[in-house]
Amino acid sequence: MLRTIAVLNQKGGVGKTTTVANTAAALAMRGLKVMVVDMDPQAHLTIHLGENPKQAGPGVYEVLTKSANLAESLVEVRPNLRLLGSNIDLVGAESELVSVVGRDIILREALEAVQDEYDYIMIDCPPSLGLLTLNALTAAKEAFIPVQPHFLALQGFGTLLETITLVTRRINPELKVTGILLCMFDKRALLPAEVKADIEQFLDKARQTDCPWSGAQIIPVHVRRNIKLAEAPSYGKTIFEYEPKCNGAEDYKTVAEYIHSQTGAVVKEQGDELQQPPILIRELAPEAKTATLGDESVEASQTDRA
Repeated sequence: MLRTIAVLNQKGGVGKTTTVANTAAALAMRGLKVMVVDMDPQAHLTIHLGENPKQAGPGVYEVLTKSANLAESLVEVRPNLRLLGSNIDLVGAESELVSVVGRDIILREALEAVQDEYDYIMIDCPPSLGLLTLNALTAAKEAFIPVQPHFLALQGFGTLLETITLVTRRINPELKVTGILLCMFDKRALLPAEVKADIEQFLDKARQTDCPWSGAQIIPVHVRRNIKLAEAPSYGKTIFEYEPKCNGAEDYKTVAEYIHSQTGAVVKEQGDELQQPPILIRELAPEAKTATLGDESVEASQTDRA
């Protein structure tokens, strides 16, 4: 059964691309058919997997603007692993699609044509909540949120969850947050443990609600700080090719094993009540912003402070 997973966090530098590249590679190494989609105009996932964005053929931009179909835009970058790449042209996609009817579901419709060919589709989202991210959330059934466990990394977490709720209400009721992955984790420090405990408490309170994250789990593998994970992209390699015996390789292999062991079962349907993020997250939530869904603009307001 195909699992389509959007990996997102509106804060950059928390491990989204590293997680997609190495988790997808680990799943492909198990013999599973995997596609990765680079929705970020910075093309970091494309570079991480050894492709040159300036020389690559058609990719996400061409698929979204319907100047190429998805099947002819895929590149096999590893055995069992195909990439729908990105380049700087993707920056202009949002303005070019502003008047297109159904602009939020273009990626979903494109993926439907090839979904029977894959076990996993993983989408690397840009660090924003614009049209590109909305396309990813509309196409996905699951959302994974990588989090760096320190205070500032939780900024905007509440707004991210509100955006996911808006998507489930108006476009994609099947979308569920299924995993929170703690990256760059240092078990010797006190703050990471405090952040983890705060998120766990928040998720526990959501268990009896109908919110999209009521079934979410903190993935019981913490990706440890590892310089090799930072070095691997500059060589166009996954961590398993660059340094297969390091902590980063061990951690992402275990993350992939955990993900594959889960059924991805659908949890309760979205209800009307939005569970408030914990105090640590609410204190850092940004001011109200507008998220565009379909042809409507919906106010994603800041959660009230305690």
